[in-house]
Amino acid sequence: MNLKSLRVFVNIMEEGTLARAADKMFLSQSAASRLIHILEEEFQTELFVRDKKRLLPTPCGELFYPEALRILSSIQKLPAYFEQIKSEAAPPLRIICHPRLISGLIVPAIVRFADLEPDIKIKLEVHPRRYLGQQLMYENFDIAVSNLPLPVENLVVETLTTSEVKAVLPRGHELERHSVLGPDLIKDERYIALDETTLLRQLTDLEIARSGRKIIPAYEVSSGSAALGLVRNGLGVTLTDRVMFDHDLSEQITLRSWSPKTRIQVGYCFGKENGLHPGAEVFRDCLVALTREHW
Repeated sequence: MNLKSLRVFVNIMEEGTLARAADKMFLSQSAASRLIHILEEEFQTELFVRDKKRLLPTPCGELFYPEALRILSSIQKLPAYFEQIKSEAAPPLRIICHPRLISGLIVPAIVRFADLEPDIKIKLEVHPRRYLGQQLMYENFDIAVSNLPLPVENLVVETLTTSEVKAVLPRGHELERHSVLGPDLIKDERYIALDETTLLRQLTDLEIARSGRKIIPAYEVSSGSAALGLVRNGLGVTLTDRVMFDHDLSEQITLRSWSPKTRIQVGYCFGKENGLHPGAEVFRDCLVALTREHW
């Protein structure tokens, strides 16, 4: 199999066009097209059909995509594999998660884990939801922590916690006198929203729309920590859930119940490619203990 052809195929699936895939690999479009043709000829399978200027994957192309990712991932891991053999060191515990889970859950869990297993190294990778699914398909992890449902099927997932979305205000804000906030109460405030690719934004927008209301964001940010930081500095109000909440900010911001009620589930799964890492269950236990203590 021609590996460059395989990389062109994956890049077309991810970038959406032959032109962008070719640019990403510093190839001409004609060279990229030839490489796809080589792959199709080798397996006597049509992977794309043309629609105007776009290449649309055939059913075979869609089915082949996850396998192509796994093949390339395995190849990319070879240098690290040989470095591991040469060093004879124990492999690190590989954790992947969303950015929104870092401050409130993942960092406290790592601190607790380090006390229990000081000799186990950790490799933490943080991926936005739109890219986390790709990493899950690679199975290049020992434990993944994510909003549920996961964007990938056929993984055994366990729920850690279900938390309600809360409204977040700067400490001392006049709306603190209300125990429950909703769209009508914050309509005149500057609303700090996560961007539309995030699950929290999608769920809250859906519930707000169902209530017959609408809130126009004054700020849109891609990370929950940025939203909380803007609130802390008095630039507006935002929505969050307990898992994303950074406990170090509790003296600077205030949480209030939110209506319409919106709930978010967080769960985990173990990677199964290389067997269970000796530290994976210990880290899982740290996650479970934290969620029981705080949520």
